[in-house]
Amino acid sequence: MLVVVKLGSNLIQTSEGDIDLAFISKLAGEIKKLKEEGIKVLLVSSGAVLCGVKKLGLKERPRELSLKQAAAGVGQAYLMHLYDMVFSNYGLMVGQALLTVDVFRDKERFQTARNAIESMLSLDVVPVINENDTVAISELLFGDNDFLAVHTAYMMKANLLVIFSTAGGLLDGEGRLVPYVEDVDSVLGFVRGVNSEFGTGGMLSKITATRIGVKLGIPVVITGKQDSLSSIVKGKTMGTYFRPSSKPLREGKKVLALLEEAKGALYIDEGAYKAIKKGKSLLPAGINKVEGVFQKGDVIVIYDHRGFLVGKGRVNFSSEDVKKILGRQSEEVKKMLNTNVYEVVHADRLVVF
Repeated sequence: MLVVVKLGSNLIQTSEGDIDLAFISKLAGEIKKLKEEGIKVLLVSSGAVLCGVKKLGLKERPRELSLKQAAAGVGQAYLMHLYDMVFSNYGLMVGQALLTVDVFRDKERFQTARNAIESMLSLDVVPVINENDTVAISELLFGDNDFLAVHTAYMMKANLLVIFSTAGGLLDGEGRLVPYVEDVDSVLGFVRGVNSEFGTGGMLSKITATRIGVKLGIPVVITGKQDSLSSIVKGKTMGTYFRPSSKPLREGKKVLALLEEAKGALYIDEGAYKAIKKGKSLLPAGINKVEGVFQKGDVIVIYDHRGFLVGKGRVNFSSEDVKKILGRQSEEVKKMLNTNVYEVVHADRLVVF
């Protein structure tokens, strides 16, 4: 069994703003016990910028991208030093793997990264994965490694994804913990997109990543640092358990969902979302807005009327043509574009999360 554990920046600091060595130590002790039971653990850890800010003595997280990258360069070394120092006390070795988004866009790099991490695991090493923030920008701007954790779980064929969060799990409208979620769509109304001081993801990012994870067939737990990783693996959590989809994506659509680069975005209405959820194609009548510049055959992401990421697909028209046919019926589309094709994204080339 392989468990991917994602730690956000705010998880590795105390309420006073210091590095939370007690939590890191607790995590190391639990990983040691799991390894003794034959369970492998891989960490996806944010915190490079946070550690850089601490090391450089800055009063706050830099706002300028180049300064964030500089802080990450300093902080990544410090972050790994902390993991090495604490985990060594439990007889554990850690190994660093810094990834960028192009690893998940290129089959050769994807396989090379997987082989390297598998080799670490075979050598009894606990891999600690982070995005290479010094040269990458996507996670510095949005996501706080939530999406990197899902990509990694897919790449390594993980059996469970555990996302530690300061929220302790998903809370309902009255602030009560939701212990079990069978359908992510049913709880989207509870999600707020609030970012934290050093993190960048918030619950919106975590739930979006979770809905992708469960669609891949991976169970996901969002919980707090007071929870026990050992208990979570055994099926007991103080947080929220998200059941994997009973109809996970086929392998070909998993590649489209995770490895294909999106060139733009489509925003759809509620009727269109209900239709694609039932396996229908995306038609222009249900599209409200187009973002980005893309050509026929490019991949785009799809957002619903609430602004949630709901899918990904390969378009039959360019962005300019889609703008021309927004809200149009099928016969109108055929006449306007002189084509027999009227689906913007055909169901066979559409992934719905």
